[in-house]
Amino acid sequence: MDFIKKPFVPDVLLLRVDHAIDLTRLQTDLAHEVEVKTREVVAQTKKLSRLSTQAVMALAGAIDAKDAYTNGHSSRVAEYSRTIAGLAGYTHEGQEEIYMIGLLHDVGKIGIPNAIINKTSRLTDAEYEIIKSHPVLGEKILKKIPDFPKLLTGARYHHERYDGKGYPDGLAGTDIPVEARIIAVADAYDAMSSRRSYRDALPQTQIRAEVEKGRGTQFDPVFADIMLSMIDADKDYQMREK
Repeated sequence: MDFIKKPFVPDVLLLRVDHAIDLTRLQTDLAHEVEVKTREVVAQTKKLSRLSTQAVMALAGAIDAKDAYTNGHSSRVAEYSRTIAGLAGYTHEGQEEIYMIGLLHDVGKIGIPNAIINKTSRLTDAEYEIIKSHPVLGEKILKKIPDFPKLLTGARYHHERYDGKGYPDGLAGTDIPVEARIIAVADAYDAMSSRRSYRDALPQTQIRAEVEKGRGTQFDPVFADIMLSMIDADKDYQMREK
């Protein structure tokens, strides 16, 4: 902390020691205060994160409520997407990011008339075109959240196909954002494993066959393979609408 030249002057020595003790005490107090404030900031950040997640989940619930036959769809797609990301080697933070993107992938459906979303008979060509507009509508809505730009990728690109035959942009292969490629597999799986107005949930064997059939055409083969492994591990067919 300090040094004193010889010969020692007792008063100077005591003064220097007092200063050293005071400085050490201040450093200790400062370190403690920093630790306390850090804990407060971390706690506040976690609280804000929980509030953000709850707000997003509430919005996802509002989206699903528009369709009487897709209750919980957004949450399940988010869960499946997070699991796929984890099996693909994503970090915990990456998995949580995919989860949030998955929760809002269908946000554009808020702008689609209920009569079309809940129609039990076959859609007309004009009605189908309106349904196909929900990715673009979703992107417009999520542009209002500039701090999380990747939310847009799930909303706009989750109906793109690996072979380039999807919509709205006809992107193909790795030109499709990776988050959207993950969500596309999860979204299709949940659509097949959930009830619809015109059918019950499909048998697990049929879903597996459809995912395998779409490998490399509709779906990114890497993420399709992960979904196939998830299906194979789900011996009791628990991955489905309850």
